[in-house]
Amino acid sequence: MALAPRLELRQGQSLVMTPQLQQAIKLLQLSNLELADYVEQELERNPLLEAGTAEPAERSTERDAHEGEREQVISSETSLTLSEDGPPPGRDGELDTDYDNVYADESRSDAQNDAAAAATPGQTSSDWQNVKGGSSGGGSGDGDFSFEATLAREATLAEHLTEQMHTALKTPGDRLIGSYLIDQVNEAGYMTADVAEVAERLGTDVEDVEAVLQVLQSFDPTGICARDLKECLALQLAERDRLDPTMQLFLEHLELFARRDFEQLMKITGADREDIASMVEDIRACNPKPGLAFGTEPVVPVVPDVFVRSRADGSWAVEINSETLPRVLVNQQYYAEVTKLSGDQSAKAYISECLNNANWLVKSLDQRARTILKVASEIVRQQDAFLVHGIQHLKPLNLKTIAEAISMHESTVSRVTANKYVATPRGIFEMKYFFTSSIASSSGGAAHSAEAVRHRIKELIDVERPDAVLSDDNIVDILKGQGVDIARRTVAKYREALNIPSSVQRRREKKAYA
Repeated sequence: MALAPRLELRQGQSLVMTPQLQQAIKLLQLSNLELADYVEQELERNPLLEAGTAEPAERSTERDAHEGEREQVISSETSLTLSEDGPPPGRDGELDTDYDNVYADESRSDAQNDAAAAATPGQTSSDWQNVKGGSSGGGSGDGDFSFEATLAREATLAEHLTEQMHTALKTPGDRLIGSYLIDQVNEAGYMTADVAEVAERLGTDVEDVEAVLQVLQSFDPTGICARDLKECLALQLAERDRLDPTMQLFLEHLELFARRDFEQLMKITGADREDIASMVEDIRACNPKPGLAFGTEPVVPVVPDVFVRSRADGSWAVEINSETLPRVLVNQQYYAEVTKLSGDQSAKAYISECLNNANWLVKSLDQRARTILKVASEIVRQQDAFLVHGIQHLKPLNLKTIAEAISMHESTVSRVTANKYVATPRGIFEMKYFFTSSIASSSGGAAHSAEAVRHRIKELIDVERPDAVLSDDNIVDILKGQGVDIARRTVAKYREALNIPSSVQRRREKKAYA
């Protein structure tokens, strides 16, 4: 067979990931905080984009009344009805492909590839004086006043210990050892370095390092700079005058306490059941990680992306939380002025590209909101029994069921439900919470949700009597009697996931408190 070059004409179809489509996919999977950071970066990058400002009272009232229609009404008897605003003016057309054509392995964008870099403008000293109604009182007077300079942050653990060290240690050598040891304290407050290694590295005696370490262990918070859990608890109990010889024996055998082997602890310590229970209460009152109280990030409350409200007729109203949606405007007037006055072709090309990017961003934000609303509405429809009756009626649900119901691809549903939260009459839940695996019914009926079964296992253990502690086999028999076909190893896995000890450990603990 002779080899020769030749031309062939082939026809095929392929999905091209344009930059605009990649942007739409990325926006779909961002949380509301990540979306706000992303839009803030785009506002800095694109001169045609403007952040939406507050509207006059009359216009904002009309807008709020109109946005109140941006919801879906869900009822078990009737079909979906959707009344939403259309795309804003100047944004005709849709994306160059539908979301249901996007597949999981075709998206290479990720929210973590973009870092938030929003700068807060400074405020002049004259502005500050106008606010206060007088002079700045010790300020620079003529210089610029930075608002960030007045902000305070919580002290870190290292800073808190260093401040105490300068008062407690007097000699430069001790302070050098103390500074090195403080650097070896982890965020939980434990000393991670070996004393002998520290002495060798610093060229000093082990006794000197031990002496400095004892001083550091007297600092606030109590239990800091301990080398292990036993030492951390001992330091806290000593401060409360509860570290007697019996308690020291108890601490030396903490592994027995972890196994709830109170009978063996009573033999070792010579204490009776009442004394053991008292020592357990003292230990539980201690803080096993004293360092976590310093320098931690403030807890950010969860802001729901979707609200679910019950209606008087028994249906559910699902609406987007407009407070989490960034307001972005495209300055068409500025674009017209630049293209009219500028004779530079490169400038015109740049401003045209900015206009296209701005329009795509606004269009993608609108499409993102509509897609989230569509997915959330179908989830509410599927989990109607949970919203009405509680977790016992949570249905097994997967991404495929939602995707088929709303004619989208599973990867799209997965992106929508990532880092999104729903506020329901039963609390705020992550969208992923409603997707649980199924456990077959022993009677041949409808399958049970794994989350509902876990909740039932916890309920059974919570009400068990001290003289009738339920083993995993007992729980299996009870659940099978209630129509749940479950294996013993599955019960053990769910129990461990709930941080519930075994029946042997629970029996020991209940006897100790009996």
